[in-house]
Amino acid sequence: MNTIPTYALYGEQGHHTDPDWLHWETVLSRSQLHGFRIAPHRHEQFFQILHLTRGTAEVTIDDVIRRVLPPAVIVIPALPVHGFVFSENVEGIVVTLFERDVREALTHAPEIDARLRVPHILSGQGEDLKQVGQEVSALIAEADVRAPGRSIAMRARIASALVEIYRAILATVERPQETGSRALRHAQAFHRLVEREYRNHQPIDFYATALGITPPHLNRICQSVLGASALKVIERRVLLEAKRYLTFSSLSVKEIAALLGYADAGYFNRMFRREIGTAPGKFRQYQ
Repeated sequence: MNTIPTYALYGEQGHHTDPDWLHWETVLSRSQLHGFRIAPHRHEQFFQILHLTRGTAEVTIDDVIRRVLPPAVIVIPALPVHGFVFSENVEGIVVTLFERDVREALTHAPEIDARLRVPHILSGQGEDLKQVGQEVSALIAEADVRAPGRSIAMRARIASALVEIYRAILATVERPQETGSRALRHAQAFHRLVEREYRNHQPIDFYATALGITPPHLNRICQSVLGASALKVIERRVLLEAKRYLTFSSLSVKEIAALLGYADAGYFNRMFRREIGTAPGKFRQYQ
């Protein structure tokens, strides 16, 4: 059976995500590595904004294929299957954020949050898209300079870019690319629950009940959409946080285990070694 790969970033299969919360690169630099063709794939943890300024792109989102001419902005939240075929003269940038950071930025803006949970393809010469491009450029400029107050400024820039994208969506006659997939909606809801509960080690029954489905149904959805069992998805989220702590904090492995809800640090060590292939302490040494 063919499965859709889940990538960390373009062409990087797996779940060892960069702990940095923003990544950007030119569309040309990445697409050249893959012959200007990015095969259909999905991201579990990432929210991407592509700003195209030259060339052409054939964009696939789920089962819809569309030819896009710049200037254009393409928004891809976590989970939808997407792929690209770019012309060799393509110019533009792609900004990758953690999905969780986007949702945190939109905590008090439920209408914007709802709009940006589905993909969008926006194109045209309107002022709204120009403003999006300016905001994205400002975000990148801030990311590249380690200036005082950078963290606060970055969060403000992210929020501002998301607001401008939302305004551009409202200003265009283009409808968002609604997936219409019940399985995808369940998978997205499951991800939100995992984000809230992963430290509490809730059983699969808890998540299934919250979603109004049975545990076997939840596992089938996870296998179909995410390529892994529900338990494995939860473990991946725990491991992502563990790697962040190991890389960016001086906390002991025992302290990290406790923060992640493990009363027994030995159990945490065994789980980490089983999934990552090395002990937490060894992982830290190589960061």
